[in-house]
Amino acid sequence: MWQRTFMTIQKAYRPIHRAPIIYIALLHTNTYHWKYYEIVNQDITSKLSLIASRKIHYRKKITEEKKETKDVYNSFTYRTHTCGELRPDHVGKNVVLCGWVQYQRLSKFLLLRDAYGITQCVVTENNNLSDIPLETVVKIKGIVVSRPKDMFNPKMPTGQIEVVIEDLQILNTVHKLPFNLRDYQKPKEQLRLQHRYIDLRFPEMQNILRTRSHMLHCMRRFLIEDYGFVEVETPTLFCRTPGGAREFVVPTHYSGLFYSLVQSPQQFKQMLMVGGVDRYFQVARCYRDETTRPDRQPEFTQLDIELSFTNLDGVLDLIEQLLYHTFIEDLLKPPFRRMTYKYALEHYGTDKPNITYDLQFQSIKHLFSNKSTDVNFGAYALPYTSLLGKLTSKYKESIREMAKRYGVEVVLNENANKEFGNDFISKLNLDQESSVIVSIGNNENACLCLGEIREMIASLLKIKNLLKTQNEIQPLWIVDFPLFVNGENGLESCHHPFTAPHPEDIELLDSEPYKVRSLAYDIVINGWEVGGGSVRVHDVNLQKKILEMLHVKPDTLSHFLNALKSGCPPHAGIALGIDRLITIACKTESIRDVIAFPKSHEGKDPLSGAPNAISEEDKKYYHLHS
Repeated sequence: MWQRTFMTIQKAYRPIHRAPIIYIALLHTNTYHWKYYEIVNQDITSKLSLIASRKIHYRKKITEEKKETKDVYNSFTYRTHTCGELRPDHVGKNVVLCGWVQYQRLSKFLLLRDAYGITQCVVTENNNLSDIPLETVVKIKGIVVSRPKDMFNPKMPTGQIEVVIEDLQILNTVHKLPFNLRDYQKPKEQLRLQHRYIDLRFPEMQNILRTRSHMLHCMRRFLIEDYGFVEVETPTLFCRTPGGAREFVVPTHYSGLFYSLVQSPQQFKQMLMVGGVDRYFQVARCYRDETTRPDRQPEFTQLDIELSFTNLDGVLDLIEQLLYHTFIEDLLKPPFRRMTYKYALEHYGTDKPNITYDLQFQSIKHLFSNKSTDVNFGAYALPYTSLLGKLTSKYKESIREMAKRYGVEVVLNENANKEFGNDFISKLNLDQESSVIVSIGNNENACLCLGEIREMIASLLKIKNLLKTQNEIQPLWIVDFPLFVNGENGLESCHHPFTAPHPEDIELLDSEPYKVRSLAYDIVINGWEVGGGSVRVHDVNLQKKILEMLHVKPDTLSHFLNALKSGCPPHAGIALGIDRLITIACKTESIRDVIAFPKSHEGKDPLSGAPNAISEEDKKYYHLHS
């Protein structure tokens, strides 16, 4: 019986005129059978295709045999079935179940739970449940019987059967737990994170982890099997990357010398393209020493992708197909809508708009004749249904604080006619059932302020069931970002310094750098930025110029610049935030819900208390001073 297939490719370094030999190792029971094929005058793609066809043949044969004999979830264990598996077809069978005692009643019935479900077990006179606390780990041997019809439980997949216990073995006792595993008694998040190993027993946490595993599996199969990508692991310890987020510094035993944890594999994946890898991906761990938010963690996972000889459209098409393949297909059907950065800012007040609801605002700059030619001036109106009624003083105060923070003037609906005339609503081509909020001032700040107000109004409309929404999931590409933004010290990269400028704007680099668009793109789903990428700079002279404009010393990236001048192909890529994608797929509120052991909202580890102080001895070893 074929049990496993191994494939190795080995070049036999024989005389130059001889072709390499492809070795395929086949494991048959306990005996290795080696076969080799000498393939002459075929490129590596043909060789791999030949191997793949034979591999598929053997894999198909193995799969067919496993379908007949393999018990997926019970293999390599001493149970015969899971607690979510038994059905009326199993009545009369002797079974062995293992799991946690979730509930017991009248010292006669118990609910046994494992990772796959719950089974009701009936206690015989020979067994006593009174001394078994909840969450005790047990092994049960028994026989499956049908429940009386009037005791069927339609809420349980196993609700038509129960197991009569013949033998009950306690595998491990339990001490008092910090909280009970009840859906209606869930503790606060901090306590759950502090005892995450217990929190993970909740069925929804089990489902989330399995959904995450399944989605990553789908992504890997799509990239490797459908499109020939190569999964390559890159280092986590690296040097500091200039121009990016704040990084975690790792001390070494060399005095004054430090590593940095990578905030992304950006430089490595570009150097892989220089190395001829052509199409790369990696499920990468990344680290950024930033303030934690509901959608951000100091360490996170991203699907990192890079391709050679491609462009913006090529990457966007790839990701649309990838997400269509991974998610429920009807929800993410290509092509996705594309929106420029400028349009998003001037209609939604953000570069990551939630377009599941409309609430677009419109420019009313033309109503200010004295400032209509001022490029830095902006005036925007946000219309919404008057059924919402007047805003309470609490929300009015929040709006005043937003206006103060952005340095703009905000006019609420009740004051709009006084400010702009009684025909203001009709001038905006709105019906008389509309209310409006206006933001006036610096163009960008007026947009950003009204963007925050838009989200607040949307949440109020949702509470009153007045928010009109479209599809459950709305993906969106944001393109034509600026290459540079105005930072504290002048020019800063909008994304990162390796992003290529738009070819139509390269001539503006010296004269008007803030007007230069980039070949960057972000993918946004329901107001969450779930990925970002760009076409990269592959010309060393252009890369040096951009670094100089950003006041980055070239010698800090000498290794990377040397790679670019070694024959670097045009290339582009993207990184997708796995944690955010899973959060959307599982419809949870925070990415902490989809990470097995997340950090708290403060960026600390509630489980271990990290970050912790280290001993004076360790400080001395690493040449650190308090």
